[in-house]
Amino acid sequence: MLQFGVIGHKGRMGQALEAAIADAGHVLCVGVDAGGSIGPHAAQCDVLVDFSAPDALSANLGAARVAGKPIVVGTTGLEEPHFVMLAEAARAVPVLQSGNFSLGVTLLAHLVEEAAARLGPEWDIEVLEMHHRMKVDAPSGTAKLLGEAAARGRGIVLADNMESGRHGMTGTRAEGAIGFATLRGGTVAGEHSVIFAGAEERLVLAHSAENRMIFARGAVTAAAWLYGRPAGRYTMNDVLGLRPAS
Repeated sequence: MLQFGVIGHKGRMGQALEAAIADAGHVLCVGVDAGGSIGPHAAQCDVLVDFSAPDALSANLGAARVAGKPIVVGTTGLEEPHFVMLAEAARAVPVLQSGNFSLGVTLLAHLVEEAAARLGPEWDIEVLEMHHRMKVDAPSGTAKLLGEAAARGRGIVLADNMESGRHGMTGTRAEGAIGFATLRGGTVAGEHSVIFAGAEERLVLAHSAENRMIFARGAVTAAAWLYGRPAGRYTMNDVLGLRPAS
């Protein structure tokens, strides 16, 4: 039984995490939100879980380092400076960050990397995602995760090959590009498809989330797995024992 500290406790994911923690037989030690700090409470927790905001990441990682506690980060909307922070924190404590904690999405990303590694550049890759009307960032963290998986399979850098927000006279599709399309509406928990479009055939790998509890359960599973590990940077692939595409 682990003592959990949840950052972003009053948000939708925070509430789902509270239920998932109890369902797994663990205890919510403390929950903090905007305006609060996990720092004074971190030492009494076994593991920290952060589903807050990008601008809070530095302080939350700092609290984990000072207390010597593992931290799971599910905050979306992260940019390159945030990933530098994660790498620095991982030198001192175990850090597991993911854009999606669904076990199904983790396996989907693995399959996307495998497909991208085996299908040539003549197969165009497009990532399509849809979320509820309240989501504020685009493309979603999961869409980026899937795009990164495709880029790894191709042996390219996503940032250098990403096409997003097409509008107007865009010209022909760039060879080797990984495209992104975003839909928002209703109460959709999360829909993601990765399309491999070849000559006269298409391969579509997809995942549908029916409830955000799948993300909460995955995050709790990841936190329990992370507890007791040495300092370092971990992913959901590590949790499931998946190896990179060869």
